[in-house]
Amino acid sequence: MNGQEEFLRIFDTHITRDGAKELRKFLLKSDFFRAPASIRYHNAFEGGLCEHSINVYNRLLQSVKAEYGEGWESVCPHETVAVCGLLHDLCKIGYYKQDFRNVKENGEWIRKPCFTRDEEMPFGHGEKSVYIANSFIRLTREEAMAINWHMGGFDFRARGGDSSVSDAYYKYPLAVLLHVSDLEATYIDEKRGLH
Repeated sequence: MNGQEEFLRIFDTHITRDGAKELRKFLLKSDFFRAPASIRYHNAFEGGLCEHSINVYNRLLQSVKAEYGEGWESVCPHETVAVCGLLHDLCKIGYYKQDFRNVKENGEWIRKPCFTRDEEMPFGHGEKSVYIANSFIRLTREEAMAINWHMGGFDFRARGGDSSVSDAYYKYPLAVLLHVSDLEATYIDEKRGLH
């Protein structure tokens, strides 16, 4: 099963609220399944964003089960895990474009494909993902907080001195679990740079 098939299997099984079908259509029409997760850090290859989203979902599912034990779904429904894990980086839709760069190999310049940033909708990172998801499905407050603050201290708002991330983490433990799952997927499950 390829990444898109796996993503859609998880999505179709667990995300069933109103608007899910429209969101699914939007994802299929967008570059979500072709986009990289980053330009040079992790999963910087075509399809990397989809793979990263699956990795975060799997990490988040493990974390929620470990944190809440046998009755985990009564605290955090599986749909919420799928929404947060799979949709946390919707902000990267329409964010990258394919380009070329010159690289010197064996003393000769070679033109190699790469990705560059080409932001269609400069709306931030986590907040943009919340905006896109909420355009199709109604997020719970906890889901919105988790997605909004999934970057933790790497978020430009936090780096600029905004302490809201700390308040969100105290009030919404799912936000902490999503942030850690994103870090684990990025730095443990995924390779830096190209495939």
